[in-house]
Amino acid sequence: MIDGKKVLAVITARGGSKGLPRKNILEVGGRPMLAWSVDAAEKSSLLDRTILSSDDDEIIRVGREWGCDVPFKRPLELAHDETSTEHALIHALDHLEETYDYIVLLQPTSPLREAQDIDNCITTCRRRGVPACVSVCKTEKSPYWMFQIDGQGRMSPFLKKDGPWHQRQNLPAAYAANGAVYVAEVPWYRKNQTFYAPDTAAYVMPPERSIDVDTELDLLLVETIMQARRKPF
Repeated sequence: MIDGKKVLAVITARGGSKGLPRKNILEVGGRPMLAWSVDAAEKSSLLDRTILSSDDDEIIRVGREWGCDVPFKRPLELAHDETSTEHALIHALDHLEETYDYIVLLQPTSPLREAQDIDNCITTCRRRGVPACVSVCKTEKSPYWMFQIDGQGRMSPFLKKDGPWHQRQNLPAAYAANGAVYVAEVPWYRKNQTFYAPDTAAYVMPPERSIDVDTELDLLLVETIMQARRKPF
């Protein structure tokens, strides 16, 4: 709870995953990946309730084994590749008896996210007086140095350079959503069904907590970071 406002967190975890099969419950750092999000949510000081939304019996079982509240099984029609996360969150809000002022999306593919990131994102949203806040990370590769390649293999820049940006230090800072934390006011979210709007605030996270696992390489990076954290200094 923050300023008397109730906060609901929803961990969304579909059973289907084409890029990295069963990634939501793959073991990383000695736990199923899902367990890291459950643990971060439990350590948050601002979340009133955390639930798991999944269509998959095994994921539900793992979630419950790690202490997560699973009040329903998500319908299969809300678990297809083309189904938006927004629909899953609205379904969750509609199927709970309690009402909440803020909703927080926690994706299990961000196992390096910490409780402080959840609380800081919620606090940023509340203190800034904005309807939504999304966690981001500063990108290493600037979009001003990115290109398209046409059918003949020729390069053309994605963005027009309208400044003296020939050196990296002269480029404007660029940030990308890292998939770790999304926060929104519930009435606003119900109306807009998105976390992105002109008033959306950014909560900046460091790169070492910003990996969104989608490939084997991502999984290896997370495992390496977790092992490094366990080493004595």
